[in-house]
Order: sequence, then C-alpha cells, then structure tokens
Amino acid sequence: MKAMRARRRQSGLREIRLIVPDARAAATRQRIARQVEQLSSANECETLDWIEEVSEFDASR
Repeated sequence: MKAMRARRRQSGLREIRLIVPDARAAATRQRIARQVEQLSSANECETLDWIEEVSEFDASR
C-alpha cells in the first residue's frame, strides 16, 4: 500500500477519503425520504433557471 501511494503521489495524484451516509441503512433511507418530501417545485425551477443562466454565460466565452 505504501509503495502504491508513493507511486500515485509521484504521478501527481493525492489520496482522499470520504465518509458518506450508508444508503442501505433504514435510518438513512427514511431521512432521505423526509428530505425529498420537503422539496419545493418552485425552488427547483428557480435553481434550474439559474443553472441555465450560468451555462449560457460560460458558453459565451
């Protein structure tokens, strides 16, 4: 492992570790379901409009 990390570092790569919620856990799935229920379609449209504006701005360069 140590040699592999050294080779990766020499090639310009850096190892990072992520801790993420376990989507298989019932508690996590319930929390996600509650959050999805609270989503607002108006807020989603506003966000999508913003994304379109930004992408158009980037395309004009």
